[in-house]
Amino acid sequence: MAAVNGTGFSTSFCAHCERDIPSSNYDLHSAHCKRNLERCRECQEMVPRMRADEHYNEYHAPAVCRLCGTKVSREHLSVHEQENCPRRMVECQYCDFPVEAAYLSAHSDVCGSRTEMCIPCGKYVRLREKNVHDVQFHGESGEAGISTREYNLPRSSGSSAVPADVSHRALPGSRGPPPVASRHRLMFTFAITGVAILIGTLVFQRRGPNQRPQQ
Repeated sequence: MAAVNGTGFSTSFCAHCERDIPSSNYDLHSAHCKRNLERCRECQEMVPRMRADEHYNEYHAPAVCRLCGTKVSREHLSVHEQENCPRRMVECQYCDFPVEAAYLSAHSDVCGSRTEMCIPCGKYVRLREKNVHDVQFHGESGEAGISTREYNLPRSSGSSAVPADVSHRALPGSRGPPPVASRHRLMFTFAITGVAILIGTLVFQRRGPNQRPQQ
């Protein structure tokens, strides 16, 4: 059925490709469209009939993820590998160590439970609670708490003393350098938690090749 569009030209609707075609070209288009084009059953796009198989293989044929072995359509493979694959590597927000996504939650539970000393107030704070601690005790800006981790102090070995340029630095809200006993406890805590997180991570990584997460 012919219709007049906003430009004043008469158009006719092609039932095969479901497009409005200028009426003056409709007969030629209709013959060409039915003979040479077909609708893709996956994406509903009109593709050349002679290239329909090529189009399907290029965009829609199942592809196997090289990490987890899951079959996904080829057009979604990149998104799967980067955002959804349980075997992709993701950095832990607490230690920046790369962990398989499937084990990130368990790793973060252990890693986030580690405590580190807040330099301004000398309190030991769990890593997962550090942001709340900073807001509650040091304000949202200006005097935000600084942990020993942010000074890259050793976590599992090395000198038991806090470097002088850190321990004696004048920081907002600081009560002065922590006592020697506190520093010794700090390094002992680093040693224990460092070994614990290393063992936990090795266990997670060893389980990966032999026990894939259920899809």
